[in-house]
Amino acid sequence: MLLLKGVNLGHSFDYTLFSGLNLDIHSSRSYAILGVSGCGKSTLLHILCTLLPPLEGQVFYGERDIYALSSDERVAICRYDFGIIFQSHYLFKGFSARENIELATILAGREFDADLAARLQIDAVLENKIGNLSGGQQQRVSIARILSKRPRIIFADEPTGNLDKETANDVMGILFDYIRANDAALVLVTHDRELAGKCDEIYTIKDQKFSAVKA
Repeated sequence: MLLLKGVNLGHSFDYTLFSGLNLDIHSSRSYAILGVSGCGKSTLLHILCTLLPPLEGQVFYGERDIYALSSDERVAICRYDFGIIFQSHYLFKGFSARENIELATILAGREFDADLAARLQIDAVLENKIGNLSGGQQQRVSIARILSKRPRIIFADEPTGNLDKETANDVMGILFDYIRANDAALVLVTHDRELAGKCDEIYTIKDQKFSAVKA
């Protein structure tokens, strides 16, 4: 099922990042976007997930052009249907790990998932304040917070950047399992070609051009 569609997208800041970019996101599929720093891959992610209107083109979620909707409608899509894993965790430092996750579930009308916390190996630190957790633990809390919402599409910007290789593989396995079990999709931005190779489809942004990488 087609979930999200980017049509003729283009964006620039001091220079052109990309133009004429087209991308279809289907359920139960994972997509990796590769590129060097500054090429526009994070900008593309922000455009696709409602955070940044493109200078050119349209983004459709279902039949709706998300940037033709009201800000309240976009916020509702982001809250209930999209999950965004940032490089920076954006966790509430004065809250415990459990409170950070529970806040997201309350806003999305979901229940706290203790099994997910165990799979992410954060069940033993749920009552700890965020400031007392390691960077890797904070990253796993942020991933638990997103998955607890049960999003249709997960947008992830270097989601394993703070994790060791073994934990990173475990976390990616959980993300892949999630999209298959929930008929969801994953859009992953990374510079790690090995990580990108685990996805169903791989794209690159290079020299302002967006292209698929052949398997």
